[in-house]
Amino acid sequence: MAFNEDNVTEQMCIEVAKEAGYEYCNADELREAKSDIIVEHLLQQALIKINHITLSEAQIVIQKVKDTIYQGFSGDIITVNQKLRDLFFKENSFPFGANGEHKSISFFDTNPETASKNNTYVVTNQWEYPKSSYSGGKRLDIVLLINGIPMVIGELKTATKASVTWADGAKDILDYQKSIPEMFVPNILSFASEGKELYYGSIGAPLTKWGPWFGDEDRKHGTLADVRSNLKSLIAPLRLLDIYRFFSVYTTTKDSSKKIKVVCRYQQYYGGMAIVNRVMARTKNGIGPKKGLIWHFQGSGKSWLMVFAAQKLMKMQELKAPTVVIVDDRVDLRDQITGDFTRSEIENVDFAYTREELKEFFTKDQRKILITTIFLFGKVQQALNIRDNIVVLVDEAHRTQERDLGECMRLALPNAFFFGLTGTPINKRDKNTFKCFGADEDHGGYMSKYTFQDSIDDGATLELNFREVPVELHLDEERLQEAFDEMARENELTDEEKDQLTKGTKVEAFFTSPKRIHEVCDNIVKHYRQYIRPTGLKCQVVVYNRACCVAYKKELDAMLAESGDETAIVMHTGNDKGDEYKEYKLTNDQQEKLLDKFRDPLSPLKFVIVTSKLLTGFDAPILQCMYLDKPMKDHTLLQAVCRTNRVYEAQKKCGLIVDYVGVFDDYANSLRFDEASVKTVIKNITQVKEMIPKFVMDCLDFFPGVDRTIGGFQGLQEAQEKLKDEKVKTQFGAHYNRLHKAWEVVAPDEDLLPYKNDYVWLSQVYESIRPVNSTSNLIWTILGPKTIQLIHENVVSIDIGESIEDLVVSDTRLLEECIKDENKRNRTIIEIEKMLRLRLGNPKHAGSKEFKKLSQKLKELQEKMRQQQIDSIQFLKDLLALAKETLETEQKMEQPEDQRKKAKDALTELFESVRTPETPIVVENVVNDIDKNVVDIVRRFSNAFKTVTGQNEVRKMLRTILWLKYKIKDNEVFEKAYKYVEMYYTPDVTGPLPGTKTIYIDAETNVSSTMAAETAKPYGEE
Repeated sequence: MAFNEDNVTEQMCIEVAKEAGYEYCNADELREAKSDIIVEHLLQQALIKINHITLSEAQIVIQKVKDTIYQGFSGDIITVNQKLRDLFFKENSFPFGANGEHKSISFFDTNPETASKNNTYVVTNQWEYPKSSYSGGKRLDIVLLINGIPMVIGELKTATKASVTWADGAKDILDYQKSIPEMFVPNILSFASEGKELYYGSIGAPLTKWGPWFGDEDRKHGTLADVRSNLKSLIAPLRLLDIYRFFSVYTTTKDSSKKIKVVCRYQQYYGGMAIVNRVMARTKNGIGPKKGLIWHFQGSGKSWLMVFAAQKLMKMQELKAPTVVIVDDRVDLRDQITGDFTRSEIENVDFAYTREELKEFFTKDQRKILITTIFLFGKVQQALNIRDNIVVLVDEAHRTQERDLGECMRLALPNAFFFGLTGTPINKRDKNTFKCFGADEDHGGYMSKYTFQDSIDDGATLELNFREVPVELHLDEERLQEAFDEMARENELTDEEKDQLTKGTKVEAFFTSPKRIHEVCDNIVKHYRQYIRPTGLKCQVVVYNRACCVAYKKELDAMLAESGDETAIVMHTGNDKGDEYKEYKLTNDQQEKLLDKFRDPLSPLKFVIVTSKLLTGFDAPILQCMYLDKPMKDHTLLQAVCRTNRVYEAQKKCGLIVDYVGVFDDYANSLRFDEASVKTVIKNITQVKEMIPKFVMDCLDFFPGVDRTIGGFQGLQEAQEKLKDEKVKTQFGAHYNRLHKAWEVVAPDEDLLPYKNDYVWLSQVYESIRPVNSTSNLIWTILGPKTIQLIHENVVSIDIGESIEDLVVSDTRLLEECIKDENKRNRTIIEIEKMLRLRLGNPKHAGSKEFKKLSQKLKELQEKMRQQQIDSIQFLKDLLALAKETLETEQKMEQPEDQRKKAKDALTELFESVRTPETPIVVENVVNDIDKNVVDIVRRFSNAFKTVTGQNEVRKMLRTILWLKYKIKDNEVFEKAYKYVEMYYTPDVTGPLPGTKTIYIDAETNVSSTMAAETAKPYGEE
């Protein structure tokens, strides 16, 4: 028997619906006429059961529903969809009470204990609905009805054709929304599947906004069994009603030009429900934790998660009118979430922008959603509200940001629930984040986790690609030392002061060197013009400080040689005592308008230049490339680079970081997380906390008889009298430092409150007697800028690294051109020497014997050229050969999967550059065809690229794919493609033979899994 759409995916869906509690009914038998949208007798039955109203009253309600639905003919389907939801849950009172009093009518029973008795759940297929009385109807594969209302529509495709995917079904649904919009007025969501993947979306959502649904954290997909499990989870009737009422919002685009409906992604639903369930469990039973930690990766929708959770919490009658507090750590993050709430028309939202507003909100006992920042809790010294139905959601809940503010927040709301949300994985250094928010009951320290790889796999975010561009600054060391020594003599600096001064200026001098800024900007402009401008996407430049913002803008404006409208600076202008940055001061409204211009694809603004602003919370999907020229680390770095990972239109394939600093290793490390360490961390904190009372007493023992209630100079002088002896002072300093480190580990914690006054007093005394560094602020103020200027004046040259890959691919053509043109030959030799020196001297290769040998080869070649043992042409050939050897050595040191990805990235870039309206190739298909078939050839031929037979086989395969299948008959493109294939595909990269097994280790869980190698199709098959 043949497998087809009807007997596989459609019947499977019906069976799954039955398992989920739906009854199957034939579509034609359900309705009296095909023009009906509502199955009236089912809705009538439910209304009477749930509300105990009469038949005539039920008919009045049904007519109201029908009147609302048929407004869908106006074309504004989302507005009418919202009106119908409001009718179901908000504006649902009718004059059915005594003396015509209004009473609320429930359309659905959402009580788990009685819902199945009072509601009717129906699944049907091949539901035909005519667009009008004189035209044929459209056939919908699957319709799910709750109480006679068609609330979910599914479109299914065959599971046995490689060319058919869930997206084909989703596209059909988008077409139906245009041709029969009335059918989608009651719509909660729609889904599509081809038996491998299950995706769903809201009305009006383009394909890029559809997402997968998974039934559990295992996220299984790819088979019919997986789709069955995931679909059963999604269409559970009470879950659908939950999504409809609480986990969907109507909002607008950022410019308010278009209304949209947002339905939660699966991770937002599970994360939001984790919060709700924990609050409800504690409220009902009085047991369980009042906290939890949620890690959902940057860009995956934490703001919406908070919107959804707050929306449901506020409606839970068991919570007796709660307060939900959204707490952010930055003003710009607050603005982002404020925008999400206000545009979404969420009810009962208030904002606290000052400490007075915060205090007034809680002392008046408001029962609303409050949005505020953590800094406003900074001066709190007593409880503001002791209710236990306050739920606090802390965004970007890192200990490094919270500090003592978290302690003040808990003092203000002593009985509240506290949930921390973060977009970056917590590592061992963030011990307090786990202690403050992590519950022992949560596996791995998190109550909900959505990782970096999860977000990429689901299409919630894009992957991040890195391009390292090493920058070397060469100084005239001898001349610089002479100038510095002269300055030191004039100012009578000690050796220690000289050392401290040079240490403090080296980094700033490096990043602020005008010559270096010029070279980096030149590299940025070249890269932008070649790779970013053709796509219509935009860039962010992250620089060292505010002065660099101005310097970079001037350089970029000069090099772009256009109007200057292409670049803009966004930076903090506070504490600008000399009005140096007055020109760049922006009000909140001005900044938002500027950023709206940046988000506008038609605006000439292409670059935003920043140093600390817009590195967190800034959401601009059109941003693809970050030029990073500022040292950063840990979660600050991770948050920053993730500005580029938002999904945009088809031309945006990934986020790109061009790294001039060399921070990639820090970034990679910040993606790793060892769950096993969490409980150890929490245990260690508990042990430290137990020692604090002793540490406090050990410090106080230095001040016998001192009255710590006396303030002013008298009190401080009395304390200092006890530390006049240098030995005693040193001992006190050691004890205080031990206390300080322990306090920093544990705080904020309510158990510290009895010791807080003593700790503050001891800290003030310690600061008053702490030795001052010999390089005083005065010396720095006077001589710091002068030292930096001396370094700048003695910069000899700046080296910007280039791509050896590009060089090796074009070596034959390059040689031919250089043989003919001596000037180009000399320039190329200089350039290649610079590239090799930078690549071979990369710190990550330190200690490598292979790279030591390559460096020695370079020195020997240079010596031969210096002694004229070889001519310039031979020198160039040898340099190119060394460049190729360097690249091959680097590749051997990398992981095979990185190599294969590099190959595909290089091929993608090549074919993107030749795609034209006349040859509208699907680049991804071309690259995947080549990748699969090269892997097959390399597996079959030992040393494929070192034998004539293997080389011919690869060339034959490329001709078949490029010339015959995709009509790309460009010889230069063919040769480049062959070079990339030869460069990257080795037996290590292509992996084991088909059918063998490979053990993979998950970096996050350290759990091994076994996976069978995939068999590649021969290139002759479609």
